[in-house]
Formats: sequence, structure tokens, C-alpha cells
Amino acid sequence: MADEIVLYTNPQSRGRIIRWMLEEVGQPYRTEIMDYATNSMKAPAYLAINPMGKIPTITHGSTVVTECAAICAYLADAFPAAGLAPALTDNARGPYYRWLFFAAGPIEAAVSNKALGFVVPDGRERMMGYGTYGDVLNTLEKAVSQGDYLAGGKFSAADLYVGSHLAFGMQFNTIEKRPAFEKYLAKLVARPAAIRAKELDDADAAKLTK
Repeated sequence: MADEIVLYTNPQSRGRIIRWMLEEVGQPYRTEIMDYATNSMKAPAYLAINPMGKIPTITHGSTVVTECAAICAYLADAFPAAGLAPALTDNARGPYYRWLFFAAGPIEAAVSNKALGFVVPDGRERMMGYGTYGDVLNTLEKAVSQGDYLAGGKFSAADLYVGSHLAFGMQFNTIEKRPAFEKYLAKLVARPAAIRAKELDDADAAKLTK
């Protein structure tokens, strides 16, 4: 199919974010499971699609998109009927971009550094795009405490992406389990698309362990 959507993923990866996004979009897609054990992400056929040899990646016809935030933004715009992004003329478009890329930048970097035991030296915070880990979490806590959703009072791809970071981080103790985070996340993971995505990924994970 000329406009087929293909998701290259592994159920034990950030590909879970994109599976959820695709379930929210509601369009047919095909899944290609990449196996860490066989190193299929470094195979020439996949490197021709994503030279980084990482997942997730989607193809939509001849278009290739990598990086989770970019994939979320692309799918939201490619399928506007799903209502996953504010319109360009909507004032909520600014907060939508802000928090989507806050997660892709400061949250991702701060949480990854914390997981690896890296602490920004005193007085060197200005060198880091995120300042400090505490700055990032405090800013995020304030954002999710101001309403049900981050952009215009309606669920969007920004909530999906931020919520996924919170879910992963709190599961693996790289993000503090603050009450505001837990309250915000609870309504996101209860969405039917989130539940479907989890079931699909869990089923694929079970197959890989057999």
C-alpha cells in the first residue's frame, strides 16, 4: 500500500510511546518487531531506513520519521481528525509545542543523566539545557497541576508523550513519584487507546521470551 504506516519497534523500548500514539490515531498500521537478541536493528536493511540503528521508527508511504517527539507531532498533523494537536490558529498550539519538546529535551536529558549518576557540578547549570534535575521536575509538576491536560484543556500528543516519560520514569525510579504526577498520569493510562497499546506490546513481549 502506497500510504501504509509501518512501526519498527520492540515492546521493551520507547516504541511503546508510538504504539500508543498509533492507537490514538486510529489508522491501520503494520508492526515490525526488531529483536535485540539478533541485533536486527543493525542489519543493513534497517540501517537503510534509520542509519542510527535505533527504534522506534515509522514509515508512512515513502516518508520516514524517527525520534519519538517528532513521530508524535508528525502523526498528529498527518491525521488531524484524531484531534491530537491543536489547530495552527489555536492559542493552545504554543503550549502544545512547549511541553512536547520540553519532554524531548529537558526531561529526557535530566532523567537520563540521573539514571547514569551524573550530577551537574555547582555553578555549571547554565551549560546544561535543562539546568538541574530539580528544576525540570518542579517545572513539570507545576505544569501538570494547572489543569487536566497541558494544552487547551484537551488531551493531545503532548500529554501522551509527557505521560509516557512519567510512566517510565516512575516505574524505574528515575522520576520522583510526586502526587501531582500520579494524578495526572492516572487519567492518561486509563484511555482506551493506552490500554490497547499496552496489551499489544505485552503480547509481543511475551512472544519474544518464548
